Amino acid sequence: MKFRVSRETLLRPLQVAGGVVERRQTLPILSNILVQVSGDTLTMTGTDLEVELTATAQVSDVEAGEITVPAKKFVDICKSLPEGAELEFRVDEGKALVRSGRSRFSLATLPANDFPATDDVGGGIEFTLTHVQLKTLIERTQFCMANQDVRYYLNGMLLEIDRDVVRAVATDGHRLAYSEIGAEVGVSVKHQVIVPRKGVGELGRLLGDREERVNVRMNANHIRVDFDGIVMTSKLIDGRFPDYERVIPRQSDKQVVADRETLRQALARAAILSNEKYRGVRIEFSSGKLRALVSNPEQEEAEEEIEVDYQGDLFEIGFNVSYVLEALNAVREDRVRLGLTDANSSCLLQGLEDKATRYVIMPMRL
Repeated sequence: MKFRVSRETLLRPLQVAGGVVERRQTLPILSNILVQVSGDTLTMTGTDLEVELTATAQVSDVEAGEITVPAKKFVDICKSLPEGAELEFRVDEGKALVRSGRSRFSLATLPANDFPATDDVGGGIEFTLTHVQLKTLIERTQFCMANQDVRYYLNGMLLEIDRDVVRAVATDGHRLAYSEIGAEVGVSVKHQVIVPRKGVGELGRLLGDREERVNVRMNANHIRVDFDGIVMTSKLIDGRFPDYERVIPRQSDKQVVADRETLRQALARAAILSNEKYRGVRIEFSSGKLRALVSNPEQEEAEEEIEVDYQGDLFEIGFNVSYVLEALNAVREDRVRLGLTDANSSCLLQGLEDKATRYVIMPMRL
């Protein structure tokens, strides 16, 4: 097999396919990407057995064939070549030979037949969203996913398709993010899948802020997302996601409205002196004011006070300050509303006019 291609044409799809490959692998073949040439199309595929990424490029001077080559080395070679360089790739006697100008590289290969194949995503449902719709759902929720939790169903994002609404929900048991968008998906029965953390992260990395369509197909075991010559296929987490509707507070008798950036900056300053392990902040609400109080084992203290719209009785509650800051970072409105009941009940945080996105944060004892 062989092909010719410019560095710029090759680099983007090569980085896409190589981005899913883990540095340390138990199987040598998983350190490689699958390189296939047919007609004038080059297809490159990388996988870690959970997530597979495939990307294509147009090439010339083609001899069809397929082989696998070390992902990181191939990416680094391509990145190191000068801009505008022409690159020739050929396979000779079990070696992949890469030439560009006066540069020559010989890479070890493994047979394409040994590369793990992903199951076909047949049956199930299929719908389309725009880049910006799917990216927005991910950005507003992914930071609440658990990381290596023994409750494996929390190590991912719930994607729920319900008639003409698509919802994303993530929780690590201490906080929850919920966001929804209206979309003409044409599904009559509610579908729920749990997309694993890595699949969510790869999608968030690759999607743009554009209005072009993204095709989504999912069945009981896999989700496949197809856009811009890129196909991401991910296994789904087999488990029952918690009933998020029971977690989101419906009535909160204490309402606080604050400027998002003022509150974020005040909490970020106070967090500098918070306990590095527990990250606790005590927040006091009084008429028209919010005070954030932080202390640590070194007997250091921080206090911040800002003006807010609150007219209730004196009220105090503790939070992990990192959870509040991450929710504030995800809100896209200038003003936020905090719904509170008592010091032992969760807080509902959302943009003042945004009914589609909500953040629930459990309190902590300080």
